[in-house]
Amino acid sequence: MKVILTEKIAKLGNIGDTIEVKTGFARNYLLPNGKAMRWSRENIAVFEAKKAELTARQEAAKKTAESYVDAVKNAKLYMIRQAGDTGQLYGSVSTRDIARMLKDVANVSVESAQVLLGAPIKSIGAFDTKIALHPDVIVPVKVYVAQTQDEIEALVAGKVLTFGTQKVEEDTVDEKAADKSENAESAEIAE
Repeated sequence: MKVILTEKIAKLGNIGDTIEVKTGFARNYLLPNGKAMRWSRENIAVFEAKKAELTARQEAAKKTAESYVDAVKNAKLYMIRQAGDTGQLYGSVSTRDIARMLKDVANVSVESAQVLLGAPIKSIGAFDTKIALHPDVIVPVKVYVAQTQDEIEALVAGKVLTFGTQKVEEDTVDEKAADKSENAESAEIAE
């Protein structure tokens, strides 16, 4: 379906661009949300009449987004979650969780779709992500996920956390070496 964009949309185009999109995407998202209008000669004339207003609205939205950049950059996104001995979370941290945390910590309302995480966070650690306050205003943030506040402070300081399995593996290697030496001593005594 051919549509005219009424606002800038990342990966699609700018205001006034005529693009071809799938029919379902246009009917279910672009048209109902006022992000585009059907392409026709009449709608081109309507768009040209409204173009100045739409551009002004877009610039105002961009300025508003830019005013929140410092608040988002300075937000401390520390999430305490339950995890197993290997550092795997009993669940995950999703875009919805990060959006909710931004609302609580920085008092900035964003939709979960504006959090550019990629895949949910499923382990303890420090993770880089981005918040798209506007298609032109994307802010990088760091999310820290740990079991306790002490672990979060260690992650913020740049330390690498070790988990129970690494200690267990070291212990088993030491135990195996000790068993071999005991077996060798027993064999010498038996001779």
